[in-house]
Amino acid sequence: EVQILGDGRDAVHCFERECSLQRRRQKILEEAPSPALCAETRARLCGSAVQLARSVGYRGAGTLEYLYDDESREFFFIEMNTRIQVEHPITEMITGIDLVREMIRIAGGEPLRFRQSDIVMRGAAIECRINAEDPDRNFMPSPGRVSEVLLPGGPGVRVDSMLYPGYTVPPWYDSLLAKLVVHAEDRPAAIARMRRALGELHIEGIKTTRGLHLSLMD
Repeated sequence: EVQILGDGRDAVHCFERECSLQRRRQKILEEAPSPALCAETRARLCGSAVQLARSVGYRGAGTLEYLYDDESREFFFIEMNTRIQVEHPITEMITGIDLVREMIRIAGGEPLRFRQSDIVMRGAAIECRINAEDPDRNFMPSPGRVSEVLLPGGPGVRVDSMLYPGYTVPPWYDSLLAKLVVHAEDRPAAIARMRRALGELHIEGIKTTRGLHLSLMD
């Protein structure tokens, strides 16, 4: 998927995110940039997203999603999400752009602050969705009271979460508890940093997908 920003007159992209690791059409892990793309394909993919956004005079932050064929290097448009995405933090990490702030500025009538040449990709980022589910029991939902929460930290580690000790996870809503995000100079370093951050993450009282993500990092 390609992250774009548009002000109704022009549009720019903030590169792509890889979202192939899914369960029941729900994303589990996302990373940026995509390890599947070469530079030439990346340029064509992101260019097509910008062209589409400009053609409809798009205003705001949006994401254009594609299917990609590894063998032919062809990509096929699926849909556009006209909103911010759950996985937007990994784009913020590799570009240094606060996407929510830019979305609010554009909604207030301000023009784009960036030319395409201003947006530079630095390093690699990974986001793990920590959900209240038990991967060892076919992802059985795990609502209940959270008794203890220890969140990881350190350079290049970001946690977006509402969790606190004593919080009760209800059974009626999305199972997302936290977005654990890391950024490093390249993909191997980001994987190592995520493995360390997952090792520091501690949530007691309910089951989570932490163990699944450790396996994915391996």
